[in-house]
Amino acid sequence: MASAALRPLCLCWALGPLWLCWALGPAAAATNTNILLLLMDDMGWGDLGAFGEPSKETPNLDQMAAEGMLFLDFYTANPLCSPSYTPQDIVGGIQDSELLLPELLKKAGYTNKIIGKWHLGHRPQFHPLRHGFHEWFGSPNCHFGPYDNRERPNIPVYRDWEMVGRYYEDFKIDLKTGEANLTQLYLQEALDFISKQQASQQPFFLYWAIDATHAPVYASKQFLGTSQRGLYGDAVREIDDSIGKILKHLQQLGISENTFVFFTSDNGAALISAPKQGGSNGPFLCGKQTTFEGGMREPAIAWWPGHIPAGGVSHQLGSVMDLFSTSLSLANLPPPSDRQIDGIDLLPAILQGKLIDRPIFYYRGNELMAVRAGLYKAHYWTWSNSWEEHSKGIDFCPGQSVAGVTTHTQEEHTILPLLFHLGRDPGEKYPLSFASEEYQRAVERISGLVQQHKAALVPGQPQLNVCDQAVMLSLSSLPALPLRLCYHPTLRAEKLPKWMELIIVEKLWLQKWSLDFKSCSDKWIISVANWSLGTNNLGS
Repeated sequence: MASAALRPLCLCWALGPLWLCWALGPAAAATNTNILLLLMDDMGWGDLGAFGEPSKETPNLDQMAAEGMLFLDFYTANPLCSPSYTPQDIVGGIQDSELLLPELLKKAGYTNKIIGKWHLGHRPQFHPLRHGFHEWFGSPNCHFGPYDNRERPNIPVYRDWEMVGRYYEDFKIDLKTGEANLTQLYLQEALDFISKQQASQQPFFLYWAIDATHAPVYASKQFLGTSQRGLYGDAVREIDDSIGKILKHLQQLGISENTFVFFTSDNGAALISAPKQGGSNGPFLCGKQTTFEGGMREPAIAWWPGHIPAGGVSHQLGSVMDLFSTSLSLANLPPPSDRQIDGIDLLPAILQGKLIDRPIFYYRGNELMAVRAGLYKAHYWTWSNSWEEHSKGIDFCPGQSVAGVTTHTQEEHTILPLLFHLGRDPGEKYPLSFASEEYQRAVERISGLVQQHKAALVPGQPQLNVCDQAVMLSLSSLPALPLRLCYHPTLRAEKLPKWMELIIVEKLWLQKWSLDFKSCSDKWIISVANWSLGTNNLGS
């Protein structure tokens, strides 16, 4: 298993254990297959016509599903952006010890490009061109803003190593109308890259990670007002149109039968932004930021003309982690042998219709919240969001309160897990009776899987140390003074005072202080000379 503490950061590219090149056809074995991963942002399971969305406004994705294979039980690694990305206020990022898919494909002669949101660290050492990509057009973060550019700058947009502008300044986003041309830019980047690679006869890996469906949602002028679903639907319609043009381009260039395309999303729809700024999770409970089905089960489609039988529907339990190992198999590459592996190769399920018996683990941060095996899902912890947030109108499960399930305190169920049969009850509304034989058989099996899973976990170095922007601003006015921090690297950040977080993780920013960072064995030791910050006073 990959590093446990690093899980929110690196699981999206975790490596798979199987090398199943035998599953490839003769044509694929002769030349390396192009790989195109389409990762949406906050798009829900219920946002596509092929998954039951009633307005049927995604004809191209529906056609992609009709020509390929629908995955009905496909999951993300974590219910928010950080399994696939890293938030803006975090100074950590993807570590050099983690092997990303483009790094391995690069060695096999692939040309690799990322278009859109990187979100695995915004410092130079985390730049995508340092981790296997040859080209990048996009941003290290989502299109949040606008900011005042004095205390906080707008988020930059890059072409490779060069910053070519910033959101809201050079790349306009009108928050009042929702108009922005970004999806059209990302579409053209994809078409041009594919054309260039086809002309050079080089295999390519294209990672198309656009964020139009992440609040604040946007669409270009020609799509505004065209959806029955409002602005969010406009954004979905433009994405659908763009994907249709990409697939048609592959066909026109004559390379569709040598290009494996996979479509999915990074987490469930953000119901806190719905309905105007968020999508639909169909029949599932809750949404983004929760480990209920609505937060982690994603729309997924595999497309590979001439290889994947048209009109396929798979009930294989799949994960975004599997895209790494599946891609390695497509490229005829063995997985690294120096580490334990998370994902599996999905090609037997995709090409031969096989079902691989494997569990799905639902993490929220570093906490194992639930486990699915077959059609049974056991919750070891339940939590939607806090009462404090809920009292302010922040609701991760609007209109979906289930007593004892969508709890606003962190409720532990490790002794008697809440068990649901997702075939009969996909909305997780009716827990099975603790006394039933069905419950006892399912929990006995799942408990064994949990024990095996935890025994295989390897602790990693945490990267998600969040800075408080208010602290960043208040510290800038303090005088220079000597500061010595002694830290324990595995101490959980939530045990620290909120105002200290910046000092711990953003030592490079505090250049006006004299800093001495040293490791200590069992606790934080902080000594500061004559320093007070508001009501938080420190002595030596």
